[in-house]
Amino acid sequence: MTLQRDLQCLRRLPLFRDIDPQRLKLLAFASERVHFDPGEVVCRQGEPGDAAYVILEGRARVLREGPEGALEVARLGPNDVVGEIAILCGVPRTATVVADGPLEALRIDRETFLATVRQFPEIALGIMRELALRLHETTRRLGELAAACPEQAARP
Repeated sequence: MTLQRDLQCLRRLPLFRDIDPQRLKLLAFASERVHFDPGEVVCRQGEPGDAAYVILEGRARVLREGPEGALEVARLGPNDVVGEIAILCGVPRTATVVADGPLEALRIDRETFLATVRQFPEIALGIMRELALRLHETTRRLGELAAACPEQAARP
């Protein structure tokens, strides 16, 4: 019954909502269900992107390492996807994701994910939409930070 639950989870994601159920079942079958303990690293900033993760249960914190240490930039929960940027762009991971309690996720390896995107270009549109929303939110938050610290915003 786990395959059926994983399939239902994938169907709830906007990225995969329009995929034929049989093909989505193949994606669910090719994915690996993984468990992370509280505080365990799901993926680490700077490492190569070898997989994307769909959070099924639990929560995670997204941390960005900088000169001042780790800064939490987002929180993730069920039905959130993480790691797709690194596998799509072939760049190192842009942040560290840490389980914020017990976490269950589907791990979709790079080759499987890319093959699915090639077969279903509408997934690429969904990814672009999601990334645009993230960029919008990041820009909004940066604007708030700049307003709170005007002396820092004025520095070149």
